[in-house]
Amino acid sequence: MLLKVTLFAYSQGIISSRNIECACREHVTFIALSGDSQPHFTTIAGFVSSLGDDIARIFTQILFICDKQGLIGRETFAIDGVKLPSNASKAKSGTPADFERQAAKLETAARVMLERHREEDQRTFEPDLKAKEIQRINRLQNDATQLRKWLATHPEDHKGSKGAIRKSSRTDTESAKMATSKGVIQGYTGVAAVDAKHQIIVEAQAHGTGSEQELLIPVVKAIKATQIKSPLITGNARVTADAGYHSEANLKKLSTLEVDALIADNNMRSRDERFAGQDKYKALPDPIHDKGGKPKKAARYQPKDFD
Repeated sequence: MLLKVTLFAYSQGIISSRNIECACREHVTFIALSGDSQPHFTTIAGFVSSLGDDIARIFTQILFICDKQGLIGRETFAIDGVKLPSNASKAKSGTPADFERQAAKLETAARVMLERHREEDQRTFEPDLKAKEIQRINRLQNDATQLRKWLATHPEDHKGSKGAIRKSSRTDTESAKMATSKGVIQGYTGVAAVDAKHQIIVEAQAHGTGSEQELLIPVVKAIKATQIKSPLITGNARVTADAGYHSEANLKKLSTLEVDALIADNNMRSRDERFAGQDKYKALPDPIHDKGGKPKKAARYQPKDFD
């Protein structure tokens, strides 16, 4: 019941346990799915956070039923992904060196404030130290202590596929800071593989990296390892992916795995004559990302209005 309620909530854009609880009391579809049981938000949160393996087994059974009904063609699989924000703070993301500098800065600030406090106490007239200053000193010391504890348990740098140091999050260690078309987010790259016959999702994963290239092989291996009645990827099967997954290392690995794949490269459109006139569309404003709007007319005459 909780799985049905949660999945339907996701389909409606509801991703908060408290909002799902409210919907189970007030929304007729949620009331029907939950059998009017009105689950508490802590029950929903505990279900989502602790039963991932059980949910994965349920989806495996669903995949088996889809295959039994002949919905999986085993001929072409499309792989693509999307970057999703996580419930983690970008401000608490960085490398161990970044956190070391932050801890030193917090400790210095707390030490300076304590020295000022002692200087004030040595004066003839002793003003009361404001409660906010005491709270600020305690907060600085606590933040520095938390950083030191994190550094003690995570002493090493994490490197990405290209050797660059990857920034870690102290609130969600599996997520990563990544660039998107709408700015930098702290989150995951979700990637899915879909069978072409009836658009059945046969594999889905989430990784704390912004590089799609390093996600292609794990997804292909997961598809090959999926055994229902027979392997999903057979000798005639083909995998397709866009240019984000293209790299020489991936092509070599796919050849080793004996997987037929069609993966676009970054220069594909410049060679394809069907995209010869694409530049004329780039000149048009993007209705999604162009937030400028029409220029507003001035309420009064401006100097440029006069000759």
